[in-house]
Amino acid sequence: MTNYMAKVKKNFLDYLKTTVFILLGNALLAFLVAAFIIPHGIIMGGTTGIAIVINRFFPIDTAVVVFILNFALLILGLFVLGKKFFMTTIASTLLYPMFLGIFQRIPGIDTLTDDTLLAALFAGVLMGMSLGLVMRVGSSTGGMDIANLVMHKIFHKPVAVFVYITDIIVVGGQALISKPNQILLGIVVLVLESLMLDQVMIFGKSQIQVYIISDKFEEIRIKLLTQLQAGVTLQYIETGAMHKEQKAVLCIIPPRKLYRATELVHEIDPDAFISITKIKEVRGHGFTEERRNIDIPV
Repeated sequence: MTNYMAKVKKNFLDYLKTTVFILLGNALLAFLVAAFIIPHGIIMGGTTGIAIVINRFFPIDTAVVVFILNFALLILGLFVLGKKFFMTTIASTLLYPMFLGIFQRIPGIDTLTDDTLLAALFAGVLMGMSLGLVMRVGSSTGGMDIANLVMHKIFHKPVAVFVYITDIIVVGGQALISKPNQILLGIVVLVLESLMLDQVMIFGKSQIQVYIISDKFEEIRIKLLTQLQAGVTLQYIETGAMHKEQKAVLCIIPPRKLYRATELVHEIDPDAFISITKIKEVRGHGFTEERRNIDIPV
């Protein structure tokens, strides 16, 4: 019964997290488009970019065009990619244009700044954050992502190929009717988006890997296990110069424990070789699962 309740609680928290991240991600994306992208004519990809081009020639609300395009692509995805994809994508497909329409009607939102460069900087950072929030829970923003996946299934080419093709077409179409500075600012937005997206995706998940080579590996193992409460793996190695067989200590810890870990090692062996590497994500007991308490043999 306890395990069942724990599972129900975990499923509820996962569902709540997914819902909050999708809502927040789409709201943030719609805000930056309404506040910074559209008012300053900065180019961008996706169905929003197509809607911006259409809006230049026809007096149709950008949010309406985005909704029509997203909904059409969603239906296409349902028939080509299946019901499972449809269910995981429908939220963002409908939420984003809805939020965009709401934000565009807020008085003064298009005059938050008259500095186009500042608008591009904020747009790039917020875009990376918004997409990262949605992708962290395994969802998609829909739109052109669906078109790329459909073409991947039909033509059996890498998805990245179609991402490049659609981005070039959409961004290129805007470039033909945009000023040079708007094009350059669009590039700034894309670069900042990529950098921020990567940071959001690994935020709170990155860990530090410490690899230690020392003759006193057994003492180091015990100290890390008992004083640092860190998981340890021993690897059989052979030194390159002397062909000496011994063990190396492999330990993955949170960044906050790095200083203490290196101090423990140097207290035992000041000449120990230590290699430190940043890892983007770690899964398993003690990280994404509950830590197991065992009796440590010393």
